[in-house]
Amino acid sequence: MIVLDTTAVVALQDRRDRWYAAALEAVTDEPGPFIVPIAVLAEVDAVLAGRSAGAMTHVLGSALDGSLLIDVGEGDLSRIAGLMADATGLRLGFADAAVAACAERTGAPVLTFSPDGFEGLVRSGVITLTSSVV
Repeated sequence: MIVLDTTAVVALQDRRDRWYAAALEAVTDEPGPFIVPIAVLAEVDAVLAGRSAGAMTHVLGSALDGSLLIDVGEGDLSRIAGLMADATGLRLGFADAAVAACAERTGAPVLTFSPDGFEGLVRSGVITLTSSVV
């Protein structure tokens, strides 16, 4: 089980993405499930819209066929708000806070290619990152 953030979903959808090979390697032998917090989908759509007209349709198809599990995180809202308001200077946006809350709740590692925003959470033991993060 791996929680995917925006950078991971985008990398897996775009073979031209600089992280595509690393993302593919990270998920190749992983049986899943691959969890995408619903808050991430809007960011993925915004990034992919500038790259390929059909890419977001492919992401949604993966959700519909069960390759990706969309996590609504109904109980995560207060945790997301807490992470966003954290006084330690984490500066997490909504989607990253949703990823962190999902990973914390499920105990799954996060696949990301922008670990800077998650460093404080890793140090505090809230989440772990997959070994394939570069």
